[in-house]
Amino acid sequence: MKILFVEDDAVNRRVLKAMVEQAGSTLYEAEDALRGLDMIEHNSYDLVLMDLRMPGMDGMTAIRKIRERSDEKAKLPIIVVTADSAPGLRANCIAGGADDFIMKPVSMATLFDTIAKTMMAKGVAIAL
Repeated sequence: MKILFVEDDAVNRRVLKAMVEQAGSTLYEAEDALRGLDMIEHNSYDLVLMDLRMPGMDGMTAIRKIRERSDEKAKLPIIVVTADSAPGLRANCIAGGADDFIMKPVSMATLFDTIAKTMMAKGVAIAL
């Protein structure tokens, strides 16, 4: 499985990369939303993990831009990964185009369960 993680914090990227690779998938990294959108434009991914708070463009704006596309990439499964615990944030993210939501710090079990649930909802069976 090819997963793009859009996250400005290098430590967070490294931690999730180790988890994903342990499961036999590949994690590609974008250090900000603009780079993430560029990588989506030029590559194919099975899933996007998106941080919300990044310098420049925030994650919700990036999600909206993905959903506004006129091609198949508009349907990319997107899971928000955030440390923000504001009331109603999960519902706002889902309403804004995210498929699911994970709080940091991310446990391996939560990550894999959420990915599996998201992919099943999109009609894609996966083994993690």
